[in-house]
Amino acid sequence: MKGGFISELLNRTLPATLRVAAIFVVAISQSTAASLSDSERRAAKEQIAAKIEGQKKLAQVMNDTLYSFGELGFQEIETSAYLTQFLTEQGFTVEKGISDIPTAWIAKWGSGKPVIALGTDLDGIPKGSQKPGVAYHDPIVDGAPGHGEGHNSGQVVNIIAALVLKDYMSEHQIEGTIMLWPGVAEEQLATKAYYVRDGYFDDVDAVLYSHVGSGFGTFYGEVGMSGLVSVQYNFYGESAHSASGPWRGRSALDAVELMSVGLNYRREHLRLAQRIHSVIADGGDQPNVVPSKATAWYYFREMDYDHIKALWEVGDKIAEGAALMTDTSWDSVVMGTAWPGHFNKPMALRAYENIKAVGMPQWSAEDITLAKAVQTEIGASAVGLYSKVMPIGDPRKPKVPTGGPSDDVGDISWSVPTIFMLYPSNIPNLPGHHWSNAVSMATPIAHKGIIAGAKAHGMTLLDLFTDPALMDDVTEYFTEVQTKDVKYKSLLRKGDKPQTQLNEEIMQRYREKMRAYYYDANKYDTYMEQLGVEYPTVKDKP
Repeated sequence: MKGGFISELLNRTLPATLRVAAIFVVAISQSTAASLSDSERRAAKEQIAAKIEGQKKLAQVMNDTLYSFGELGFQEIETSAYLTQFLTEQGFTVEKGISDIPTAWIAKWGSGKPVIALGTDLDGIPKGSQKPGVAYHDPIVDGAPGHGEGHNSGQVVNIIAALVLKDYMSEHQIEGTIMLWPGVAEEQLATKAYYVRDGYFDDVDAVLYSHVGSGFGTFYGEVGMSGLVSVQYNFYGESAHSASGPWRGRSALDAVELMSVGLNYRREHLRLAQRIHSVIADGGDQPNVVPSKATAWYYFREMDYDHIKALWEVGDKIAEGAALMTDTSWDSVVMGTAWPGHFNKPMALRAYENIKAVGMPQWSAEDITLAKAVQTEIGASAVGLYSKVMPIGDPRKPKVPTGGPSDDVGDISWSVPTIFMLYPSNIPNLPGHHWSNAVSMATPIAHKGIIAGAKAHGMTLLDLFTDPALMDDVTEYFTEVQTKDVKYKSLLRKGDKPQTQLNEEIMQRYREKMRAYYYDANKYDTYMEQLGVEYPTVKDKP
């Protein structure tokens, strides 16, 4: 209707020669927001995939550099500095320190709607240091953290896709905004709920989320992810000499241990869906001093908001009981929260078509040799690497929920339509959060998986920017299906703040030792070359 009105107005008011020029200008401006035909979009996707293929060297350098930093949650200082400097140089506007988190940031390019955000994580794993390409435990720095999950690769997937789409949108005058953001301290589920609370996704229309995997695929609906609240319980007592006057002390450590006993007895009477796990973060100073302060850190996982809250209340009651039994006092700190994820069906189905079009990487004999050697080393089935794309994730809920892993992208998924893509940069059958999961993450396995993931994301970005009907379906599913009956309520309490001091002491202990092994791409072709690793290095070569 709008186009017809403008054309009629031009015909009535302008001379013929000026009408032609003006209609051409209007056509250009209308094509900015217009959709591409199916054939035009297919051709565009082929161009985008070819451009991403041409970024293999950049992807390898970025991936290997981030791998060499190996930083823990909230301490991703080198990682964020490297990424934000690069994005600034590429023409993105970068806002640093969002939600009062020094290593968090948002980078934007473009203007207008839709706003499509690409997110993934940054942080490493304690004691995850490992030489890439070596199929047995061989730390770069003994005891240091490292990328024992593969979070060094996700930002590369997103950035490569964003750079190619940025150029394509500029060349073809396509309106829209690309936004990049990091999951800081994802292993602690510690930041994304703050991003949502502080409004950083209020104007976002869709989110493409990347996570490293051994397979290549996506899913929709609620697929068995748990939500959680992460709580640190601090107990306060009175110190005394443990030998000459123990009756004068009130042991905070006794309270921590009694809380553990209480929760372990209570487990029998909790739903199968729950997961409770903990560490003693502070057990006192030394045995001959009654501990005046001690701390236990718990994750309470469940399948929905109400059950997470109820499980948390159980924890609080048992903490109160432990304090009463030991004549101590207690308080708690929320370390992180996460809702169970719910992922957008129309967007996932379109992304899956793109994933199938890209297909799995072509693995070399060396890639497969490394994978099988690692699997054999840890006692897993030696299946090598997958050759087929995963089937689309089945959204059916089990009759008896049994719980599963968590990711605080769940909070974002209930705030804006979101999908979760796994890209194939790791090795199947590994335990996760383990040195073996770091073995592939600066090798051709990771590099090939990154390019595959970037191609799929690039194609899905193009769909979202040039297919208004898809965006309508995405929005309708979010409002009429996902959030019709379930409304997001943050698990954060008023006054909760990001625990940005977390992991500071560990990184202070290891950072300078790790710095000696940062990747120097000006001197070495790959990080393995810098470390002197022959690819693959296995105990028994076939």
